[in-house]
Amino acid sequence: MDAFFRTHTYLVEHTNAPVHRTLMDEIDWNDRMIGIKGTRGVGKTSFLLQYAKDNFDPEDKRCLYVNMNNFYFQGRGIADFAGEFCKRGGKVLLIDQVFKQPEWSKELRKCYDQHPSLKIIFTGSSVMRLKDENPELNGIVKSYNLRGFSFREYLNLQTGNNFEPHTLDEIVNDHERIVKRILPKASPAAHFQNYLHHGFYPFFLEHRNFSENLLKTMNMMTEVDILLIKQMELKYLTKIKKLFYMLAVDGPKAPNVSQLAHEIQTSRATVMNYIKNLADARLINMIYPVGQEYPKKPAKVMMHNTNLMYAIYPNQVNRQDIMETFFVNALWKDHKVNNGNKAGYYMVDGKQKFRITDAENNKMRYNADTIYARYNTEVGKDNRIPLWLLGFLY
Repeated sequence: MDAFFRTHTYLVEHTNAPVHRTLMDEIDWNDRMIGIKGTRGVGKTSFLLQYAKDNFDPEDKRCLYVNMNNFYFQGRGIADFAGEFCKRGGKVLLIDQVFKQPEWSKELRKCYDQHPSLKIIFTGSSVMRLKDENPELNGIVKSYNLRGFSFREYLNLQTGNNFEPHTLDEIVNDHERIVKRILPKASPAAHFQNYLHHGFYPFFLEHRNFSENLLKTMNMMTEVDILLIKQMELKYLTKIKKLFYMLAVDGPKAPNVSQLAHEIQTSRATVMNYIKNLADARLINMIYPVGQEYPKKPAKVMMHNTNLMYAIYPNQVNRQDIMETFFVNALWKDHKVNNGNKAGYYMVDGKQKFRITDAENNKMRYNADTIYARYNTEVGKDNRIPLWLLGFLY
């Protein structure tokens, strides 16, 4: 136990979160069992350590961070460990990568039942279905999703500002006033392309090659987040990776499921299952017409965020595809995005029509029933909003 406390102290003392994540303010920290889900690479470990740093002295033994990667837990369950921690006066146990522990959900339930004074905050993959697949956690766990950096968070980091997030209604109805408050302090255009290329994943802050790091992370998403958690056999890994690559290079469009099934030598149903797994891992987004959803074939499959597009096929990226991917990713956290009836059109929350378009297109005819999210501009007017501002939704 003392070795874990030493590691905890070192990690907390050396953690540095340069951007305050909005999720930190959204969580009800009074709950006894809190799950933080998120795709690999978005900063879940840093999030736990920052919570510890904000609320406890690094030497305070009432709080302890542990990672289930530690081989110690191959021979000892979480509940047993938590019992010893409580005997030493422990109050808050931070568990990273909880899914690495066999029977982890049953172990967490034991902790909840046996140690009523203990708070557990754990991280897991976006692929996990905490309540659907783990009924023992129903009614006791509050689940939250940590996403990659928004453009707002990235811009704050790069400029030293503290711009606040805005709701979609605020952006649509009040974007001219919001932009006037931002532009004197920062130039979004100077940073937007860099964000699209490498700003979603916090590890761009590390002094390593970003694209290589992202490619490594993407492989881990398929090898661990999909195969391990979904308990799939290793022999299917190459099929999933090939499918992901084919979807990526095809760009945002409806998948030809029969052709994809032929290419990776499997059934149409299996292709659809793999597509769903890739979406759960936050590698792709499935876009449906209004009123439709999985298991039907999506109207469009696109990469989950623009950073993935540049990492997979940097020489083939299409400007319009990049901007539509940014749009869907920005709204995906709190809004339902459906495919529109024309190219470049989307329906948000089943009622609001959006069109993603180039502000430099002088032949554009604007309709009153549509919100135009325009790129290649920093400002907007009336129902024409600057696309980058949608990066301020969280």
